[in-house]
Amino acid sequence: MRTEKFLEHHGVSTNPFAEEDAQTDPVFKNRCRLSTYHPAWDKVFGDPADPATSIVFGEKGAGKTAMRLQIMGKLAEFNREHPDSKIWVIEYDDFNPFLDRFADRLPARKQRDPAKVLDEWKLWDHMDAILSQGVTNLVDLALEAQGQGNPSANRIPNDLRNKLDKHQKRDLLLLAACYDDSLAESFSTRTSRLRRKLWHNSWSTLLAPLAGVVSSGLMLALVIWLWRNENLTAFWGWLAVILAIGGWIPWFVRLWRCHFQARGVAKQVRVLKRDTSSLRQLFMKVSDHELHGQPLPNRRRTDDRYELLSKFQGVLQSLGYTGIAVLVDRVDEPHLVNGSVELMRDFVWSMLDNKFLKQPGVGLKLLLASELVEHLNRESRDFHQRARIDKQNMIPSLDWTGEALYDLANARLDACASEGTTPSLRTMFADEVSDQRLIDAFRSLRVPRNLFKFLYRVIVAHCNSHTDANPVWQIPKETFESTLAVYSREQAATDRGLSAS
Repeated sequence: MRTEKFLEHHGVSTNPFAEEDAQTDPVFKNRCRLSTYHPAWDKVFGDPADPATSIVFGEKGAGKTAMRLQIMGKLAEFNREHPDSKIWVIEYDDFNPFLDRFADRLPARKQRDPAKVLDEWKLWDHMDAILSQGVTNLVDLALEAQGQGNPSANRIPNDLRNKLDKHQKRDLLLLAACYDDSLAESFSTRTSRLRRKLWHNSWSTLLAPLAGVVSSGLMLALVIWLWRNENLTAFWGWLAVILAIGGWIPWFVRLWRCHFQARGVAKQVRVLKRDTSSLRQLFMKVSDHELHGQPLPNRRRTDDRYELLSKFQGVLQSLGYTGIAVLVDRVDEPHLVNGSVELMRDFVWSMLDNKFLKQPGVGLKLLLASELVEHLNRESRDFHQRARIDKQNMIPSLDWTGEALYDLANARLDACASEGTTPSLRTMFADEVSDQRLIDAFRSLRVPRNLFKFLYRVIVAHCNSHTDANPVWQIPKETFESTLAVYSREQAATDRGLSAS
């Protein structure tokens, strides 16, 4: 018997249990994302008008990625309803590009050992990566170059140059110089387009080279005049050369200073590739009084990054964004981490800093693996004093009860219902499989991913046991129990393998 025929009989148009990953699950994204939530949803999401940090620990398949997508959807809805107090969304979940560039900066002996690479990773590297994501998305929107990674919640007005004052235009240009990470265009082309978009020109930067040109021209004219009058001596020749060079001294001083700053940024922003000469050229186009005293990420410390984050918030505030939400997910997936709990800890722990997590106007949603809780509980008193986990809306386990999973399965069936039908699990199983038995079985499965895998498998097993000519429309107890036993054994073996690794 075909599974499609079995599902159609129960009023289901699409198999609701075929997909296992929320990121690629059309049923979740198109039908369940804004209607089916985990019981802890309110604590995680909080109040968008006042962004707050939440730390969630959940095992694989518990719904962390689904929760991230739901947060994005809710924030997009909030932004549509509150155009003057929106939330800028930064998805910090693809770590491989940052880690690859970071590892390339280290000595070869460290590059070969992921533990040594991640041991070098600090909080300011996380901040650089987060700022890179946010600034790149903003520049994409400013240049109308919609990047693939730009969340739907982020939109900016077309009259960008009228929304920002001259200081914020400078701040955006400097942020783009340090953090814009687009691969669509060259760095120089993109920054030039942004400068034209903002109508930002510093004519005073032309004074130093103009003084050099004028002094050289005058000295050349003097030498020619003396030569024609046969009064050119070695003394006058050398004096002319010295004065001509002297006219260029202010420009050379400024060139050296901008080169030093550009070299520092290129060296210390370790998660990106920055070219010193391109950065120097951009800094040379910013006047001295605008550049003087501005924070740049050219040292190994967080102070400059906090100031740059504050400047980024100021730019966003002028565009109608009163807060920032940073969604951290999939920390077990980078190839340097490769699911290792110890390496996840090394990568994530630097973020657990109360000053960082409680940054005003910034709400971080850290969706972390459940295995990290044990390491968290073993940390020293100093660590807990620095992290202040008790103030971070922590959820130590993203648990699902059997009843919650039962309701979740019915919600997905309802989302895939044919017009005019109300399918339910109860009608799909024989009466001998009681509701309480279903709830108990689902409780043993623990997480939605296991639930979907099991329901898909039990439906297929039942359909394979019957023909289209002699269909049976309810799954008997024998099929239910045997499939559950086999699946439970396989899942236990998988869990043991993950624990051993």
